[in-house]
Amino acid sequence: MKELIKNQSKRELLRLCGSMEQLASVRQIEYQDGRASGLRCAMVDNGMLSFPLMLDKCLDPAWIRYKGRNLSFLSKPGIQGRNPYDTAGEEAIYSIMGGAMFTCGLGNVHGCRTIDGVDYPTHGRIRTTPAEKIGMDAFWDGDDYIIQVTGEMREARLFGEHLILRRRVETKYGSREIRFVDEIENLSAEPQPLCFLYHCNAGYPFLEPETRLIIPEKNCVPRDEAAERGMEERKVMGAPADGAPEQVFQYTLTEDSAGNTFVAVVNDRWEVALCICWNKRQIPFMTQWKSRASCDYAMALEPTNCGFEGRGGQVQILPPFETHVNEIRFSILEGRESIERLEKEAKERKG
Repeated sequence: MKELIKNQSKRELLRLCGSMEQLASVRQIEYQDGRASGLRCAMVDNGMLSFPLMLDKCLDPAWIRYKGRNLSFLSKPGIQGRNPYDTAGEEAIYSIMGGAMFTCGLGNVHGCRTIDGVDYPTHGRIRTTPAEKIGMDAFWDGDDYIIQVTGEMREARLFGEHLILRRRVETKYGSREIRFVDEIENLSAEPQPLCFLYHCNAGYPFLEPETRLIIPEKNCVPRDEAAERGMEERKVMGAPADGAPEQVFQYTLTEDSAGNTFVAVVNDRWEVALCICWNKRQIPFMTQWKSRASCDYAMALEPTNCGFEGRGGQVQILPPFETHVNEIRFSILEGRESIERLEKEAKERKG
């Protein structure tokens, strides 16, 4: 397939375009009806990828489309803004819309639970925290036209934690990549438990029964009996089935000499792979969530620093006034040769 976008210099492009918004843009939008009413987004289009970053929900991408085709999962509640039940115990499940990615944490990443007298909602509070100090820009850096969105989210309580997540999201015209850079700072005078999980969700039509995973795994542990039954088939999606239980697995992955690792969801019919890349020194583990349930058909790959117990288990401690940095990259590979190279890299990489 011929490339849709030529590799052209700044001068060449500006001679052809009255405005770069013919090719790439970022604009603030606001939804007007339903549960999404009032939700503000930074709508990003780089010519290859389009995605709305939810300004009122941690700058997470509601969906990602590649060349106009959807890659991500949207749950039954659909796109919605902030709700009074977002952090209301078990009611929080009604606000989980999926999306291309939602950020879990910073106090808890898994199910609703009470620890030391404090209630922690499903997947934590940061996923529905609105951004402050929002910035949007599109600018030239040499011959690269960069699109950038920034903001910060605050998780804090009286006589408790004070954590700030500063996020920068960046892509460029013609690129198949989105980069998320998170700086998480402890602004309190006490050490704080730090939990995070990046819930990266693939959905139909990209996700179909033959869709498979490339995972450079060192080991894999099933969460429960349902996952144990699915160990052999965990890397292939399979067909939807009424009432199928969710299956959850946790991996330790191999990495290169610099600590870099990846996982990928592959649609061989499309000859397209969605690759998620990060560094194990920042994010040591990955959880896989597989749901073959009819109408809840999804696969999530989740870089995390937590085990199955989340805050209830062994957790990272962030010292007072110190910062932890994470970088997550979504990359799209297209073509059989690109996918085969990725498979070869996964097999050859040693932990």
